Amino acid sequence: MDPLLRSELIRYGEMAQSCYDAFDYDPFSYYFGGCRFPRRAFLDSLHLTRHGYDVTRYLYATANIRLPNFFTKSRWPNLWSPKANWIGYVAVSDDETSRVLGRRDIAIAWRGTVTRLEWLADLMNYLKPVDGKKIPSRDPRVKVQSGFNKKLHHSIRSRLRQVLTEVKRLTEKYDGAGEEVSITITGHSLGSALATLSAYDIAETGLNLVICVFSFSGPRVGNVRFKERLDFLGVKVLRVVNVHDIVPRCPGFLFNEDVPRVLTKLAEGLPWCYSHVGVELELDHKSSPFLKPTSDLVSAHNLEAHLHLLDGSVSFLFFSCFVSYNTSYNVNIYSIII
Repeated sequence: MDPLLRSELIRYGEMAQSCYDAFDYDPFSYYFGGCRFPRRAFLDSLHLTRHGYDVTRYLYATANIRLPNFFTKSRWPNLWSPKANWIGYVAVSDDETSRVLGRRDIAIAWRGTVTRLEWLADLMNYLKPVDGKKIPSRDPRVKVQSGFNKKLHHSIRSRLRQVLTEVKRLTEKYDGAGEEVSITITGHSLGSALATLSAYDIAETGLNLVICVFSFSGPRVGNVRFKERLDFLGVKVLRVVNVHDIVPRCPGFLFNEDVPRVLTKLAEGLPWCYSHVGVELELDHKSSPFLKPTSDLVSAHNLEAHLHLLDGSVSFLFFSCFVSYNTSYNVNIYSIII
């Protein structure tokens, strides 16, 4: 694997992991369901200052009226927020990192599933259109998985207003100053689905920016039309998966990108016909001499295990990267080919 690609994958994977590390799981904490650290000290608290980013905004998922118990209840009678869970953050590269990258990078990190009803939402295994009031898609045939769509869009506050507002502010600030700006979105599991959806939403707004997604252990998100629309919008997606992990194989066990195109064409009207997006990078934890052999499905899905495999492996997939940015460090990995 290209060493620069490897380092970038680990960097953004650690950003996704930080969403788990910073989440307050303590039911006796007043801030249960929130972030354990203040925004300005977030990366310092997690020893991630070497990444060279500044967190500019926290992201929250708000409760759905139709799912009153969406959030795990705290043992405290007065919770900091009974209607919201912390789910990620927006960060921007500092001056030094931007010089190395050759651009100002806006990074968005989403956490994966941590509450019981989030798993229930994840298992809503049917496709629904994302046109109309949800996302300004030009193709009403574009559909995404219902649970992911509800997770990202089920309330006014959660309709990406937080992300789009911050992205717009940062873009105006740096692009207006003549800097080249890119957007990199990362997430694990449910977070990777949200990363793909948010990349799609941002691209549909018409922002003329390079948008890249680093997905870890991500499930299928939408149908073939969704994949084609992402390709048309120029969104680059790299999916890092463990071959023994079942999550990337669902939903869409019967009808997916591996089925002959003739069959998927016939079944595209069904609410269970899914397709993966982007390029897949396969890992195999059984090939690592440093990990204990296990058939545990949870371990195969673990993000830290994925990062270990990326960091400690020599090569799991013959993979090449087309570099288009003219920087001395050649760290652009947005135009990916195999």
